[in-house]
Amino acid sequence: MSGAQKHKVTLLAGGVGGAKMAEGLAALPDVALSVIGNVADDDDFHGLWVSPDIDTLTYSLADVIDRNQGWGVADESHRALETLNRLGADTWMSLGDRDFGLHIYRTMRRLKGDRPSDIARDVARAFGAGAEILLPTDNKVQTRVRTDAGWLSFQEYFVRERCAPEVRELAFDGLAQARPAPEALAAIRQADLIVIAPSNPLVSIAPILGVPGMSAALRAARAPKVAVSPFIGGKVVKGPADRMMAALGERADAAGVAARYRGLADTLVIDHADAGLAGEIRAMGLAPVCSEILMTTQEDKARLAREVADLGLARANRETAA
Repeated sequence: MSGAQKHKVTLLAGGVGGAKMAEGLAALPDVALSVIGNVADDDDFHGLWVSPDIDTLTYSLADVIDRNQGWGVADESHRALETLNRLGADTWMSLGDRDFGLHIYRTMRRLKGDRPSDIARDVARAFGAGAEILLPTDNKVQTRVRTDAGWLSFQEYFVRERCAPEVRELAFDGLAQARPAPEALAAIRQADLIVIAPSNPLVSIAPILGVPGMSAALRAARAPKVAVSPFIGGKVVKGPADRMMAALGERADAAGVAARYRGLADTLVIDHADAGLAGEIRAMGLAPVCSEILMTTQEDKARLAREVADLGLARANRETAA
């Protein structure tokens, strides 16, 4: 890509891995970025509505994220949580004082009847996120995880139990009844490039695509669609995606990701360590492209984002010329 034109890029993303991809794309001077984030991790804590993935995207893009842990706000204190703990409340969900401020604001707006999409937009702009943060739906959707001990909310599984229980089944309460947010549909329809971030395919991307109408919109979009694998040599950098996919009978590698995105993505960017899977990925209808996909530094994020953007938009330019 070259010149002053801003290309519209729409990113589908979960939390930490998705936020890294979002930061890289947002850093490109010729990209106007919209991020459709996962809301199925959302839950109620201490009477406040908490949206972990959306907040991680917002904090990362605004450069106020705690980069040591990958979530929450930098230079954070936990005095409110200390008080709640003294009063006997469950405090296994670590929420900092600055973080509480955002949850209070979001909950106040929701209680007034404001659209969650409008709240997310206003928060992103107030923080100076530098990208549009969109919700896939304004309806309540929540991931449930069935373990041998019964059903857990996603945060109970992920935070309280630290992903230790074996996953037997996943469910998304409210997903079938949800309606897509018009802003999300427009971002997909108007995009010059659509990117699926290296987020957990099962619990970050699936709830976005599972909103009725979203997968159809993705298939109908004229823009090239590039997915980035979260796997490197059969392991994920962070999170339980590898264990979850294996436990549910899916391949826990880049080929398993390709199977998930068959018919939805044109290209799958994989790590050089997974080059041996290129033939299988190609047989599923996705063009495999090898790169170094580990994003440790800001430079790594910008480099990979540049590769992904150039890859997708070069294809778009070829198709336009044809």
